Amino acid sequence: MTSAIAPAATRELRIGPMTLPTPVVLAPMAGITNTAFRRLCREYGAGLYVSEMITSRALVERTPASMRLITHHESETTRSIQLYGVDPETIGRAVKMLVDEDRADHIDLNFGCPVPKVTRKGGGSALPWKTDLFRAIVGSAVQNAGDLPLTVKMRKGIDDDHLTYLEAGRIAEGEGAAAVALHARTAAEFYSGSADWSAITKLKETITSIPVLGNGDIWSAEDAVRMMAQTGCDGVVVGRGCLGRPWLFGDLAAAFTGSGAAPIRPSLGAVADAFRRHAELLVEFLDDEAHGCRDIRKHVAWYFKGYAVGGETRAALSTADSFARIDELLATLDRDQPYPGEAAEGQRGRAGTPKRPSLPDRWLESRDMSDRQRTELTEGEGDTSGG
Repeated sequence: MTSAIAPAATRELRIGPMTLPTPVVLAPMAGITNTAFRRLCREYGAGLYVSEMITSRALVERTPASMRLITHHESETTRSIQLYGVDPETIGRAVKMLVDEDRADHIDLNFGCPVPKVTRKGGGSALPWKTDLFRAIVGSAVQNAGDLPLTVKMRKGIDDDHLTYLEAGRIAEGEGAAAVALHARTAAEFYSGSADWSAITKLKETITSIPVLGNGDIWSAEDAVRMMAQTGCDGVVVGRGCLGRPWLFGDLAAAFTGSGAAPIRPSLGAVADAFRRHAELLVEFLDDEAHGCRDIRKHVAWYFKGYAVGGETRAALSTADSFARIDELLATLDRDQPYPGEAAEGQRGRAGTPKRPSLPDRWLESRDMSDRQRTELTEGEGDTSGG
């Protein structure tokens, strides 16, 4: 018999005027946290489900891709959008657009992306190193957000010799951000090794007037409860831990509401049903069966991690382009196969090894921006969704 999750103290999370019944946030993940995945996670448990990262310039230019990404389903009652940008004016215009057109209830700013195509132009986790630019972007966003809560997500810094999170946290607090979230790794660490939860503790001790959320290595509800107890943070941000496991949000809801429910340990049949539901939602979101069935392919390994599903079946699911083919393959699975335990748990998604961050030329020589760097930053903001 599976025992109940050890409960945390029942608690809500208040971010500005917004109150969440559980202190749980879905981390924005490029190509993952679209409307389809957010709806699926919401079906399992309460939380704040944030869009994938959208560049402010693409939004201001109203590109078709960006407009699709900011569109929420009617069931998404707290509409949360994450923006990325390197220019205070453009960020401000993007935020104002979302507010004026009533397209969001919460806006998050991305200063945590470690991907080279973002950091080599000085964006993402590289940007807080330039304190004047960081302050200007957060200030512009907060001013244009009005009554909407505006939050900041960041990393510890560029590397261990160039940490930025404590100063960035103080700046965000001072500029009026409603909360800050910390992925407790540097850009150099990427997703490797273990998250440094002690940094979350330090940030919580530094930032006293707004909530501090912790992110990094939450693979289970037990991890989330432990992070909050160990660091004193006000909530958790869950990223890779929910890949192929949307029911994790059910476990998190049980842990933080004190329901006493046992952890969800799905049979292979239940996993297959979740996979099929995800595909359905993707097809609805993309308005194209073939496109949606292709998009679900990247999730195959995550959903079936640890289960006895043959390589041929996995490969076939990873090339399916129709519901008929997906259903044919899922029908061959042993639906009664029980949860495999440890083999299905733990780390998933990208990990890799530490790497030297890609940065603009002479980026680390000064905390202030040069004219050349400002020009290169403005030119660097282009893709709809990065990371």
